[in-house]
Amino acid sequence: MDQQHGNRGEIRDFLVSRRAKITPAQVGLPTSARRRVAGLRREEVAVLAGVSTEWYTRLEKGHIGGVSEDVLAAVARALRLDDDERAYLFDLARSSRSGSRTPPRRRDVEVPPQVQWLLDSMTMSSAFVRNGRTDVVASNPLARALYAPMFGSATVDRRGRPNLARYIFLDPSAPGFFADWDAACSATAALLRAEAGREPHDRALRDLVGELSTLSPEFRRLWAEHDVLIRHDGIKRLQHPDVGHLELTFQSLDLPLPGRAVHNLITYTAEPGTASEDRLKLLASWAATQSQAAEPTHHSPQPGPL
Repeated sequence: MDQQHGNRGEIRDFLVSRRAKITPAQVGLPTSARRRVAGLRREEVAVLAGVSTEWYTRLEKGHIGGVSEDVLAAVARALRLDDDERAYLFDLARSSRSGSRTPPRRRDVEVPPQVQWLLDSMTMSSAFVRNGRTDVVASNPLARALYAPMFGSATVDRRGRPNLARYIFLDPSAPGFFADWDAACSATAALLRAEAGREPHDRALRDLVGELSTLSPEFRRLWAEHDVLIRHDGIKRLQHPDVGHLELTFQSLDLPLPGRAVHNLITYTAEPGTASEDRLKLLASWAATQSQAAEPTHHSPQPGPL
């Protein structure tokens, strides 16, 4: 299958999946017991978007390249897409327009030293940088202590670099580590789906999705749902093998790095005065001790005779 036809399939499946999620009652249309579809019909979406049924049917078949942004926005409103889903639809359209041209290959960029300095300075927050494929490309000592099961997992690549999606879906310890493993699975699949919309020509991403689809029934199920997530913040509950239960707040910040690569700085912090803060402090103490032990010893010169 060539890339352009693959893109059409993504557009079709995404629009069909969004249409199926909306009930007629939600958009003020009459309901009938004789309806054969759970969601909206194509002609109903067309009316809501202000276009003909034939035109919308063509759009849903993936012919999106010549569609104006105003019309895409009208379809997004009709389907009640959230901001992330809307961005994904526009990414698919952009990719479809450039389908006849080979885009420049996206190159992975090295994380600048000053970003690593920033991570290392955050001694009471677990902090790491992940790319759009959920590779962890930089981290601080507390992140490595907090995510010790992932950093020590057999899913780590040959360079010693963990991948969040690979750990979550393929490591048998992950459901025990993530107290909300189902939610972690859903969010991770949706993050990868958004990245696939931004970068449909990323071979490493396609290989990762293929690997997860082959080896994880849970990933296959979630990938088929076409859910999309670009921003991801909230509460993470972990069952750490050394310090026990942790309830942490995590935030994602975009890092402005060269090229088109997407990098996010992810921080985990504990609410002050909680048991989770005490346990995170304990982990931070262990992490600092191990980090110092790993550093080369510098012998001070002996003072000479006065």
